[in-house]
Amino acid sequence: MPDDLLALIRSRREQLPRAERSIADLILTAPAAAAERTISDLARDAGSSVATVHRFCRSLDLRGYAQLRLGLAAEAERLRAHARDDSRAGLDLVADIGPDDSLEQVVRKTGYANARAAEETAAHLDLDALAALADAVQAARRTLVVGVGSSALAAQDAADKLLRLGYGAVARSDVHAALMDAALLRTGDVLIAVSHSGRPRETTEVLDQARDRGATTAAITSSPRSPAAARADIVLLTAARETTVRSGGTASRTAQLTVVDCLYVALAQREHDRTVEDLQRAHDAVRRHTLRRPRG
Repeated sequence: MPDDLLALIRSRREQLPRAERSIADLILTAPAAAAERTISDLARDAGSSVATVHRFCRSLDLRGYAQLRLGLAAEAERLRAHARDDSRAGLDLVADIGPDDSLEQVVRKTGYANARAAEETAAHLDLDALAALADAVQAARRTLVVGVGSSALAAQDAADKLLRLGYGAVARSDVHAALMDAALLRTGDVLIAVSHSGRPRETTEVLDQARDRGATTAAITSSPRSPAAARADIVLLTAARETTVRSGGTASRTAQLTVVDCLYVALAQREHDRTVEDLQRAHDAVRRHTLRRPRG
């Protein structure tokens, strides 16, 4: 049984056939209710068939529906234990944001989704893969970080952090600029591709270019079976539940930034004294642009 069944379903959702995806959506919307259904009920409510439910279980590498149901029951209990609902306000923090939600509900649900994304990403992060990426960046002549759409923010943050540590890094969100930079990479250089779905054509094209040049490739993505992950030497998985309103830009970004921060701190720790001195010099360089507090 996977440690986090819902995270597994979310990560593989985009690669599922449409009929199996409808089962995934039904489960992700209400895992506790799904755990109570028989296989026939789940198939009917998802507009699918019993055979499709069995194929869905195989897609998750589960032995069958009994294992899926047990896993969902455990996940439902975990969610109840960690939901931190405010019963007096009637808040269900796990539910999607709806058109009739109050501003308080919007804020609480958004905060909860972001916190869960960071917690689940850190809890399931592959430490060997993280160490391998830190080794590669530390030894590289230069590191190119690529992200398109909302992932461009995490890519830029990663490059900025690496630069502050003294590593040659640049971020690109324009595919033409990214492809030109990737074409100039050499063996031992690093390309980090950031993508929630791992499916943008631009991202995979840059990964292919970097691989052709002999660079070490890494992907920060929520989907281990995505085209981006398949092209990467190192895969760091994020955990984020994106829904209709929060699609692609909020919880996924929080998860990506969590991975970036872990990489940054891991590298900083390796040369602690030099890092502290460099960060202090950087702070001193901008000190005069900080307004002083008024006296009294």
